Amino acid sequence: MTSAESICHTLINVPSVTDSEPSNESQLKADIEHGDIRTKTDALKRVILMTLNGEKLHGLLMTIIKYLLPSEDHTIKKLLLIFWEIWPKTDNDGKLRPEMILVCDAYRKDLQHPNEFIRGSTLRFLCKLRQAELLEPLMPAIRACLEHRHSYVRRNAVLAIYTIFRKFENLIPDAPELIHEFLEGEKDASCKRNAFMMLIHADQERALDYLSTCIDQVNTFNDILQLVIVELVYKVCHANPGERARFIRCIYNLLQSSSPAVRYEAAGTLVTLSSAPTAVRAAAQCYVELIVKEADNNVKLIVLDRLIELRDHPSHEKVLQELVMDILRALSSPDLEVREKTLNLALDLVSSRNVEDLVKFLEKEISKSTSAQGHDDTDKYRQLLVRAMHQCTIKFPDTSSVVIPVLMEFLSDSNELAAGDVLVFVREAVQRYDQHKSLILDKLLEVFSSIRNLKIMRGVLWILGEYCDGIERILHFMDDVRKCVGELPIVENELKLAAGEMPEEKPEEKSTNDKKKEKQKKQKVTEMGTYATQSALSVAVRPKSKDEQRPPLLNFFMNGDFSLSSSLATALTKLALRFREVCSDPRKQNSFNAQCMLILSSVLHLGKSGLPTKSITDDDESRITLCLKVLADCLPLMTEIFNERCRESLSSLLAVRSAEEAQKQKAAAKNRSALTSVQPDDPIKFLQLLEKTESGTLEDQFELSLSAAVGSAAQKKEARDPLASKLNKVTQLTGFSDPVYAEAYVHINQYDIVLDVLVVNQTTDTLQNCTLELATLGDLKLVEKPSPLTLAPHDFANIKASVKVASTENGIIFGNIVYDVSGAGSDRNCVVLNDIHIDIMDYITPASCSDSEFRQMWAEFEWENKVTVNTNLSSLNDFLSHIITSTNMKCLTPEKVLGGDCGFLAANLFAKSIFGECALANVSIEKPSDKGPDHPVQGHIRIRAKSQGMALSLGDKINLTQKKTKK
Repeated sequence: MTSAESICHTLINVPSVTDSEPSNESQLKADIEHGDIRTKTDALKRVILMTLNGEKLHGLLMTIIKYLLPSEDHTIKKLLLIFWEIWPKTDNDGKLRPEMILVCDAYRKDLQHPNEFIRGSTLRFLCKLRQAELLEPLMPAIRACLEHRHSYVRRNAVLAIYTIFRKFENLIPDAPELIHEFLEGEKDASCKRNAFMMLIHADQERALDYLSTCIDQVNTFNDILQLVIVELVYKVCHANPGERARFIRCIYNLLQSSSPAVRYEAAGTLVTLSSAPTAVRAAAQCYVELIVKEADNNVKLIVLDRLIELRDHPSHEKVLQELVMDILRALSSPDLEVREKTLNLALDLVSSRNVEDLVKFLEKEISKSTSAQGHDDTDKYRQLLVRAMHQCTIKFPDTSSVVIPVLMEFLSDSNELAAGDVLVFVREAVQRYDQHKSLILDKLLEVFSSIRNLKIMRGVLWILGEYCDGIERILHFMDDVRKCVGELPIVENELKLAAGEMPEEKPEEKSTNDKKKEKQKKQKVTEMGTYATQSALSVAVRPKSKDEQRPPLLNFFMNGDFSLSSSLATALTKLALRFREVCSDPRKQNSFNAQCMLILSSVLHLGKSGLPTKSITDDDESRITLCLKVLADCLPLMTEIFNERCRESLSSLLAVRSAEEAQKQKAAAKNRSALTSVQPDDPIKFLQLLEKTESGTLEDQFELSLSAAVGSAAQKKEARDPLASKLNKVTQLTGFSDPVYAEAYVHINQYDIVLDVLVVNQTTDTLQNCTLELATLGDLKLVEKPSPLTLAPHDFANIKASVKVASTENGIIFGNIVYDVSGAGSDRNCVVLNDIHIDIMDYITPASCSDSEFRQMWAEFEWENKVTVNTNLSSLNDFLSHIITSTNMKCLTPEKVLGGDCGFLAANLFAKSIFGECALANVSIEKPSDKGPDHPVQGHIRIRAKSQGMALSLGDKINLTQKKTKK
């Protein structure tokens, strides 16, 4: 451990705004000697802050001992404990300062003080001392505190004895026996917990002896003691598997504890100790109860991860399949991430035995979400439910008859995120399930006139135009289209409405409207024969706006959404060609053909008339003109293209997606089976030769969680992997000819960065107050300031500094090293350090999303960075592979689409950061055909992100990697 780490154990918040005039030593001395209590307290606080900042105030030591140490003020005593913790207690030779003998005597008096707070706080301070010379005279007083009447003193005395025994066993060799006797007679829960924890680490046999005497009363213990018992049982059974039968009943009992933390730890321990189905079922049920009853979303997500880990084990997966409906109780949480993870877990566990129950539950959830309006995530939650039901029909096609009617209701909603997913499901279902084709088409015809969303209307038009068969269904669809388009010709009708002329009502509609008006005019009469009072607000009917009066398709066209006209033209053309095949009457064929041509010509005329807000585009105009030409000629080739080739394209798309899904499931099943399957040629693992860091059931989960929290697990992995050597991450900070040489190893541990700086004194002088001063640029924050060092001639030391990371953004750490030369009268010397650039790639991981999600995020993200391609690579696919490797992103475009060499390439990339931020990229590159085969690739890369820093940082990374590319 370096000297910088051994100075301070307590983090103190240093105020950003300090006094305008810095305090000097003489002023502080005067305040401490002659000031009142408040002045002395403020002076001591300034001394502590100055000491933490590296100031040497040796002249104040005797003043503090003389005027502050005898004080009975509790605030001063508390500050003095912090002061003695950070004050250097040894001289440059490592010997204890003689003044500390006076301090030690003051500690002894405080340990015998009648006030329990002073005793307890002093005992807590003694846990941080590392000088045996100071602790040895205090041992009798520390022992006496074990018999104090107040529990606060006793539990801190146990901690003090534990830390002293661990560091200096010779000072109290009988500590385990002493604490065991204390534990048997103690009644306070916190004291028993501290004593039991010490026995676990100091003398495990004594801890087991005590547990054996009270194993039946474990349920009555306090939760803090139960947690320590779980840890002891795990460690004992981990080291000696033969002890499992002795203590596994204790773990079963702790599953019923009143503390959620105890139940969570007990469930995790039970799974690691036993793989029996009853144990796995009990642990899984405990996890489910924690998810349902705990209000914290972070707890829910953590416990869900534990269930997912259980699912990955093939033998445990069968047990979890019985608890699918219990796991779905977690959907009661309002958090969208919890709901999404719960649905994914349930879909992975669903089987043919419980799929019907799952579908019924999802149907109820959809009905609940439809009635629960006003929440921000309600629409997204319904979208997740729709996707879940879609996955159920893919795995179990027999459920489609129940799912289809439920999902079709979403098509008529105007602002429904789930409607797009329902449309994808309907398109797939009508292609795959012939037995449900009539049900789907009839339901689509029923909701067609009520659709108010442009994208949904376009998709429904394509489906009905592609799959409507039979004379009655085709004519029904044509009637619906005529109603949704309105009166023909459209332009003349709109001009009449604009001139104020009301359209003529049909006799049936006129009589119906007259009856409604007469009914509204009648006065209401009560049962008593009196007239009922009526309000004008309730009787008056709000007049409809022009958009509400117009039919749906016409309303889209008047708003300039003529992209719908192409879908309408294609659908009517397919129906007309199909009608010629199913109907043998030439008159009916010509009549149907003429209706289609009239609708399309009216829409085309409307698009060029100038009445809509936007005119029709050239692409839509050419599509309508082409369809009119096809309807006029009715060639057999066009019939084959419109009615056969389009459906073949959809079949090919669905086949490719099914193959990809089957490949993913096969790979996942292979990974799961690899966890438990044993091959004949696998090496035998002997317990005596097994490393602690190897994966398997012998891992100490408590040590792993601790090492993961402090970042040492990744460091051990780097040490084992020669390709991930520390030397590859060393940054040189100064030159070899500088008086102080420095280099830094940058270790990135998810949310923080640890700088391990090696400082070497290359001079023959002693460098005093050698301080590493750092500053950050970007979304980085220095957690604590490194403490000053004293370097002997040609000596070296390691300094560690922690930097907190708040977002995915390139950052820079810069600074300098300042020092004093012993005996020199000049100012402090300074060595400027090179900048340390923090790479964004350490926080980005590849991720995947659907095409619709990609387009939605692309439209929502406001920050875009356009990067011009500047590379030496001449192959399109090689450049794309280089960008994917350099940016750590995943290509969403399938490989089959990228195959071949046509001179240009377009691909979508996606990635996520550890902070949950999404990054999108679109690569559009080409290879000029007129400049030779060796000419570099040209094009652009567009990056979009929610934050500006991520978009800019990713663009800088791409620019940097392009320049480094070699030919």
